[in-house]
Amino acid sequence: MDVKSLSDGILNECKKIIVGKDDCIRLVITAVFAGGNVLLDDLPGVGKTTLAKTLSIALGCGYTRIQFVPDMLPSDILGMKIFNQKTGDFELRRGPVMTNILLADEINRAIPRTQSALLEAMEEHQVTIEGERLPLPQPFIVLATENPVESESTFRLPVAQMDRFLLSLSIGYPSSSQEVRMLEIVGDGIPFDTVRPVADPDMVVQAQAACRNVHVSDHVNRYIVAIVDATRNDPRIRMGGSPRASRSLYQASKAYAAINGRQFVTPDDVKALAHHVLDHRIMLESSSKYSGLGVGKVVDDVLSSVEASVGAGEFADGK
Repeated sequence: MDVKSLSDGILNECKKIIVGKDDCIRLVITAVFAGGNVLLDDLPGVGKTTLAKTLSIALGCGYTRIQFVPDMLPSDILGMKIFNQKTGDFELRRGPVMTNILLADEINRAIPRTQSALLEAMEEHQVTIEGERLPLPQPFIVLATENPVESESTFRLPVAQMDRFLLSLSIGYPSSSQEVRMLEIVGDGIPFDTVRPVADPDMVVQAQAACRNVHVSDHVNRYIVAIVDATRNDPRIRMGGSPRASRSLYQASKAYAAINGRQFVTPDDVKALAHHVLDHRIMLESSSKYSGLGVGKVVDDVLSSVEASVGAGEFADGK
């Protein structure tokens, strides 16, 4: 499996709709190939939903969008068993979670109980409905969106759920020239019909397997652990990265190396992903927040403090 060629093909299809956000698209592809979930934390109207739908078409995978609202129940996501009067049996009505790419739109508008209904699906790729465990289609990826500004009728995501997102990222505003180009492409409507599938679910699963075979040297493993451990010992941080954060950085770095055409991970791969893996998992001390310090600055300081000075050949040779 040539992961780089497949990734480039998906990127080129997404660029037909999403203008000037190549790095963001690559990060989402990285998460998909690493088998992880993505939190798109950004303002309304920047293209979060469009990116999710365009990506699902290019991947050739099933796609479902759930608009989260305060009165939504877990059964609205997972499904339920309904009594069939004709047969006299309870029949399973599968929920929208039974798909490949699940867009959880404005996930922070649902109550925590409903948000938590996705925990099992995000971590174990299965759901439990009235005691019956059901595997989800493969691949299964959650792309969740939330608005970081508006707080009315919203609920903070539980810490445990935040930890289940492999990456968090923001699309951001386009430049003026990019926005002009965007108007030329989607000003009268989004032409999803121009995007063609360059993969299918089986190919995505194969790409995920290929990424798992990417080599990570002992030095890079120690580097990953040193970064995450530093977040636990920084006095400005109340809650640092968990062991799942180390594992997420490990998995994402392997996929990132693969889409860049390498069979080994370097510290630069780890650095490129550190903010996206760690920022949403870290909680600052109150004194740090009141002083205006941001999580991003703290992670920058952590990355500057952890050394990774080894020759590139050692990453490929496994030393």
